[in-house]
Amino acid sequence: MEKCFEQFKASLLYCNTCKQAMPVDERLLLVLSHGEIYEYLCQGCGCSLGSKRERRLGKSGSDPASIKK
Repeated sequence: MEKCFEQFKASLLYCNTCKQAMPVDERLLLVLSHGEIYEYLCQGCGCSLGSKRERRLGKSGSDPASIKK
């Protein structure tokens, strides 16, 4: 099966405080050797609505954590 995408980026998420789907801002939380962790914040009230982990790929296109030394 051919890959159609590399990663998703949320533009709207449901906010329990606002009681509706709201636009979100993506904030970098943590930089790790194998990737980054981002938090999604509601643009209306600033509540955290979720998080996303992006894995950093090596030069060969594989996950560096999966490479045996």
